[in-house]
Parts: sequence; C-alpha cells; structure tokens
Amino acid sequence: MNAPFRLARDLAVLDPLDHSVAERLEAFVSAHPEGTPFHRPAWLAAVGRATSNRPLVLAVTDGDDILAMLPFLEVHSPLFGRVMVSSGFGVGGGVLARSSFDASCLFAFAEEQALRRSCPTIELRGGPLPEGRSGWRVRRDSHNGFAAGLASDDEAQLLWIPRKQRAEVRKGLAAHLAVTVGRGERDRAAHYAVYAQSVRNLGTPVFPSALFAEVLNAFGDDADILTVWEGGNPVASVLSLYHQQTVMPYWGGGTFAARGLRANDRMYFELMLHARQRGCVRFDFGRSKANSGAGEFKKNWGFEPQPLGYAAWTAPGAEARDADPTSDRHTARIALWKKLPLPLANAVGPWIARGLA
Repeated sequence: MNAPFRLARDLAVLDPLDHSVAERLEAFVSAHPEGTPFHRPAWLAAVGRATSNRPLVLAVTDGDDILAMLPFLEVHSPLFGRVMVSSGFGVGGGVLARSSFDASCLFAFAEEQALRRSCPTIELRGGPLPEGRSGWRVRRDSHNGFAAGLASDDEAQLLWIPRKQRAEVRKGLAAHLAVTVGRGERDRAAHYAVYAQSVRNLGTPVFPSALFAEVLNAFGDDADILTVWEGGNPVASVLSLYHQQTVMPYWGGGTFAARGLRANDRMYFELMLHARQRGCVRFDFGRSKANSGAGEFKKNWGFEPQPLGYAAWTAPGAEARDADPTSDRHTARIALWKKLPLPLANAVGPWIARGLA
C-alpha cells in the first residue's frame, strides 16, 4: 500500500551567515530569472558585517528545497528607528519564488517576525507586493528604474546615446584623463575619497568604508571599481555589481572638478564598454526618485524610466518610519550637512548611515 501523500512545506528563518544555508540560497537566486544582487546571501552577509545589522532570510522550504525566499536586514537605528528592509542598502529585493508557487504567506510571516524583533516597520523593494493587505502601503510612483541593452561595439554604444549627451561624452573622451578598473587598495581608497565628497555635497551621510570593502570581498569578480583620474588625482569613481550578464553602477560619484572635466560622463561610457568586454548585455542604471535630477540625468543618456513597486508595513499603533531625504522633516538637516567640512562629515557620517538602509 502506498504511503499517503504529504505536502511537507515549512516556513523557516534562515541564517545567510551559515555556509551551507548560503550555498542553497546562492543556487536558488542564481537560477531565478528575477534574482538580483540584493537577494544574494553574499550581499546580506556583507552589509550585515559592515553595518552591524542582522541579516536573515524568511523562506518556504520543502525539506532542503527552497520554494520561496524573502531576504531582510534587521536595522536598529537611534535616529531612524527599527525596521526590517528587503533588502537593506539595496534598491531591490522582496519575495523571490518559483513561478508556480504562491508565496503570499511570507507577508504574514514577515509581520510576525517583525513584531518578535521589535521592528514596527517593514519595507519591501520589488517582487510581488501585498496588494490590499491590512497595514501595508504599496507605491509605484516614488521611484523609477533605468535599464537598457548594451550595443554591439564601442561606436554603436556611443551612437546609441542621445546627441546632446553624446557631445558631453565626447568632451570627456577628449580630455586628458586616465581610466583604471580594479579591486585593490588603491582602487578602494580612490573610490571612497570621491564618493565621500560626492554624497557630502548632496547632503547625505557617507556609508562606512567597510561597506564597500565587504561587498567587494563577498562578490569577488562580480564587483569592481572603475575610476577616472586627472593627473594622478581621482575625480570620478563607481563601484559596480555584475549579475546575470547585467552591470549595475551602484555607488558612484564625482568631485567638484568632475563636472568641468566631464569625468562622470566619461566614467559611465567607459563602464558600458568595460561591461560588454566582460560579457554583459544589459546596463542597469539603478533607481532614482521620480522627477529628480538624477532621474533626468539618466533619461538624458537614453534610458526610459520604469516605475518600481515598493511596499511598507507599519505595526498597529506605531508611527510610520521616515527616512526619506526629500521629506520636510529632513530638509534642514540636509542643508546643514552640505556645509560640514569634509573630514567632519566623513567622521560622523558612517555612524548615521548605518541606520539609513
């Protein structure tokens, strides 16, 4: 007599810092067409170590088989409160499930875990969203994504860029600038110097240097730094992630001198060429707030904005979290931060930025 069929599916909290668990998760993400760098346990572990926040993955399992996952960073900040973010310090994340599996049970599981961990807020960035579920707010008007295919050769890539922006790129190509790509200490130091100045000028606290180092170490060949130099000084630099034949320039910026030199324009064009040589077929310019200057810059390059879906849950009776740099609450703080001396901003910024996620 045949044994009765049993559907052995369980909700589980998985530790991405456990080597065997990480291997299973990496295999699941790499095989999934909608997987992102921010679903990878390598990302979760790296940002967790660098920011002293706890990474975890909520999953539906069938024995050792993963049917669905929802990655989180559990963030505790004295300034911005406690929150579970999917994925922390990323622009993507959310539920990742097999196509035939309904993973909506993970939303209720996430609420339960958030309450257990004294986190009154959950934020999801992408993936299937909890439409109509009590306590959740779903938005598709706050951020846009920008991505496009790479051209077949260098000249075609240049001609793909709209005429006005192409003229800026040509100026950058004509300038006396050098370009390097690497992952070594010189690359890391140059990138952090440029990035710290860039975000200070925008009124944003800089992330700890350990965050960039941990991501580079965890991703190995799936991450690198491209830097543009003028006379031995770094003027523009970007740390990029590579996933499923896609390049994502993720943390990038330029110094005050970069604009006049068109160093940022040179940087992104050189990255397109470098990524194609690596075998990439797609350039993901990341997200920008709707109607922002950064979004307009990406549209000038020929990228069409695509609305992104985000969701936030607030526990009953709790106050909604506000870490939006464009909100009225933070306007005065941003204006003040822009005026700070760079050494002071670099000293204080990482402590604040650990809680921004």
